[in-house]
Amino acid sequence: MSGFRWLTVQGLDPERRDALLAAVRGIPRPPPSMQQLLSPEFVAKAGSAELAELVTAEPLIAAKVLATVNSPFYGLYQPVTRIGQSVTFLGMNTVRSICLQYMLAEAFKPKLAEAQRCFDTIWRSSAIASELCVRLGKALNLPDQSALSTKVVLSFVGQLATASLIPAPSLERWLQCDRLERAQLEQELLGLNACEIGCLLMKSWELPEDLVNAVGGVGRQLVSPYMTTDPVNAPRLALGYLCARLGERLALGQLGSLNDYDVKQDAGVDTFHLRTALAHPTLARLEQALASPEVQTAVQQMLGKPAA
Repeated sequence: MSGFRWLTVQGLDPERRDALLAAVRGIPRPPPSMQQLLSPEFVAKAGSAELAELVTAEPLIAAKVLATVNSPFYGLYQPVTRIGQSVTFLGMNTVRSICLQYMLAEAFKPKLAEAQRCFDTIWRSSAIASELCVRLGKALNLPDQSALSTKVVLSFVGQLATASLIPAPSLERWLQCDRLERAQLEQELLGLNACEIGCLLMKSWELPEDLVNAVGGVGRQLVSPYMTTDPVNAPRLALGYLCARLGERLALGQLGSLNDYDVKQDAGVDTFHLRTALAHPTLARLEQALASPEVQTAVQQMLGKPAA
């Protein structure tokens, strides 16, 4: 960790910066409805009816959302045929996250067959991370659970953009790296790491600046000492980063479950600063929440495995 230097767009030489900006701007925009879904007013005030209306106006996305809701990933006991029903069974936060994932999918479509596995893994990581965030946020009584879940989903935008930009022969090696190794490879190949590339892309989509900065804060937990993080936001950023990292490990098969996972004993270099941040009093019950039957069963369901 001490030998790694986190690069920003301001630190790039003009030629490389312009080339990266041009590549990022070449990634298509998601549908306009994503702007509304992410607007502070919608997040704060919209109910199931408003969400259903927004998604139904995008028939292709609505069909994909319903297909996902009815998949074994969520383990519903009876099929649903309307977005409103999805909210009843899964809750607003989960359904909003699913909607956001499919809206983002409109911008990221791999052109090469060998890239498909990489994209599929990132989407699966995002879905698991989002669901973990929803469940752990509730268990810990964190405020603004919906906003935090949204930021976790958006924290994968940089991963998707990076997978679109790096050479195909490097994709498999990149995908298997931990977050620190991945950031080093990203900066070597593209000039910036995925977190900073994601922020550039979201700014080009004209997403709210506060939202982009908050999403960047989740990714920067990799290199952010606890004492440098705003103490009000520290537990939310730490939980978001943890969920993103666990989502990746579970999707890649690096973790088969959370049954034996002990967050305090996680010696990964990419959780070095996280281990200190998780000592925040707000997260005191995190170990208990991770070990709860509800979360354990949900993870097994998401992985397509029978509950232990």
